[in-house]
Formats: sequence, structure tokens, C-alpha cells
Amino acid sequence: MSDLCFFDTNVLLYMYDGSNEVKRRASIDLFRRAIDANTFTISTQVVQEFYVAATRKLRLDRSTAHTIIATLCEMRVVTMQPKHLLFAVELEDRYGTSYWDAMILAAANLVGARVVYTEDLNHGQTYAGVEVRNPFRSPDPTTPSA
Repeated sequence: MSDLCFFDTNVLLYMYDGSNEVKRRASIDLFRRAIDANTFTISTQVVQEFYVAATRKLRLDRSTAHTIIATLCEMRVVTMQPKHLLFAVELEDRYGTSYWDAMILAAANLVGARVVYTEDLNHGQTYAGVEVRNPFRSPDPTTPSA
């Protein structure tokens, strides 16, 4: 397992969500640490979900959202292959997660990430060799720095 960390969509969205300053600041800090350490990883699914949620839920204009996803696409982005989609089905069955969360886990596993940052799965649980960390859980002195 590498030092790579995988970011779920919700963590990235908080960077642009002005309704929760604590989560906004925490997500920005975590993102910056991951970028500085060259450990930041996402998948095409995360990019797609980000665009839709940013324009619909956060009401960012399309041009701003486009600029953000263009920047994200210049970073480490996992592209899922058919065999990985099938692995996600196996993970969904094994862990009882949603298919979309299983896709996040499969992508993180594929790239060899050691941690997934999300608030959608069980904090501290390991799924298919990838540990889940909720970066907004407080206090959590065990959350590794990115």
C-alpha cells in the first residue's frame, strides 16, 4: 500500500461550500497537505459527481465548476475499467455499501491508496485494504496527515 490518499466527492465539495466554515477549512487544509505531499488521488466518478453537485447543490456557475474540474483532471485521476466495475459489485455485496461508495473503494484499492477521506462510510473501518477516515470527525488525533 502506498502513501496515496483518495478523496471522496463530499470532501472536495466542502471546499466550496460556504454554509459550513469548519468543514470548508478542514477540507481545504487536508487538500493542501495532500497536494504538497503528492498523495492526492480521485477518480473520474469523483470528478463527475463534483461537477453535478457543485452546479446543482452549491449553485456554482458552470464556468467556475468547469475550471475546478479542469484543475482536478490535471491531478492523479483513476479511470475505472470494466473489471473494476465488477470489483465494486463484489465490494457492495461484501460490505453492504451503496454501489457508488463501492466504486470509491474499488478506485482507491486500484490505485493502492492507504486511506479514503469521506464522511459516507464507517470511520476507521478497512474495506478491501483501504482505511476510511472522516476528516470532519472531531477530535481525531489518529487521522494521518496527507
